[in-house]
Amino acid sequence: MSHTAVNNDDPYKEIRPYRDDEVGQVLFDLLHNNEFVDAITKYQFPKASGWAGWFLRPIVKQYLAARMGDVDTVRDFQQLVESYMNKMIKRSTTKLSCSGLDKLDKEDAYLFVSNHRDIAMDPAFVNWMLYHAGMDTVRIAIGDNLLRKPYVSDLMRLNKSFIVNRSAKGREMMTALTQLSSYIDHSVTTGHSVWIAQREGRAKDGDDRTDPALLKMFYMSQRKQRSFSEMVERLNIVPVSIAYELDPCDSAKANELAAKAEGGTYEKSEFEDIQSIVKGIVGDKGRVHVGFGEPIRGGFESAEELAAEIDRQIHQNYRLHATNLAAAGEATDEGLALLESRLSQVDGAAKDILKAMYAKPVLNYNNAQTESH
Repeated sequence: MSHTAVNNDDPYKEIRPYRDDEVGQVLFDLLHNNEFVDAITKYQFPKASGWAGWFLRPIVKQYLAARMGDVDTVRDFQQLVESYMNKMIKRSTTKLSCSGLDKLDKEDAYLFVSNHRDIAMDPAFVNWMLYHAGMDTVRIAIGDNLLRKPYVSDLMRLNKSFIVNRSAKGREMMTALTQLSSYIDHSVTTGHSVWIAQREGRAKDGDDRTDPALLKMFYMSQRKQRSFSEMVERLNIVPVSIAYELDPCDSAKANELAAKAEGGTYEKSEFEDIQSIVKGIVGDKGRVHVGFGEPIRGGFESAEELAAEIDRQIHQNYRLHATNLAAAGEATDEGLALLESRLSQVDGAAKDILKAMYAKPVLNYNNAQTESH
């Protein structure tokens, strides 16, 4: 069978997560990828990896080979990730809670559209909640801008991520978006839930808003077959609100927004995204709440109308923490102390921006309450 024939059977090969029958080969390649082994060595032994790297690398490789030796399927790999995640949650959160899962059917597949505060942790917490409720984990949409290194891409695709091609331009962009639209539809209608952020890039100012362009993309592959409203019903869209009491990247976000406000531009350093990912994973998050909304039903004529409904649910199901309330002037001593500790990390204009970032969900919540009554 020629290579192209295989591709015809698998139109999503370039972007989809790895399948069980591919796991062995991908793991083998990872273990023989020096850059990956180096990265793990640096992570495990930050001080010694420089001068003792030659000695540590083979040990790390052996350790990885032993841990990965029993991994034959995607589920095995996710169980391995889960054990690390468990440690990380114990270290970096004081409480983890969840609401709304009782409204979902364990046997159904959903398209979870969530607010976006943290690159790695948003989908990880959604997965954690589903996994512990006995539901299937999601396929995660991740931008190719975060996958500059092939080994990162491999790890993500082992963990059920699929690739959103953001770097495509012009004509290629239309092809990529139609393929993405078709893949999301294919996943949900064949029983696989999907997680995607409500917009490209994190909500650095704390204002969670759905980009209607994202919803138009959902429709791209379906517009010849059905109406916009029928597409909404078919995809089983569930809005999700993830609320962090503390955002490990808050000072970086505030400084970036302050620099933009002052000079109009902000240049990201080469590995800033990767640093944000690491900071988001290991940094102190305080209490974290994942609020699942209800599957969206009813007639929607436009992407803007649908975006408004997703936003309403995200704002309403957002768990307001002490830091949010303190920033919005509804303070407790605990909230004020927590907020002050965050504000002390930044100076000048960034202070006001950081405070507004924590206050915004309170304003959005109050507006959503008013609209509902």
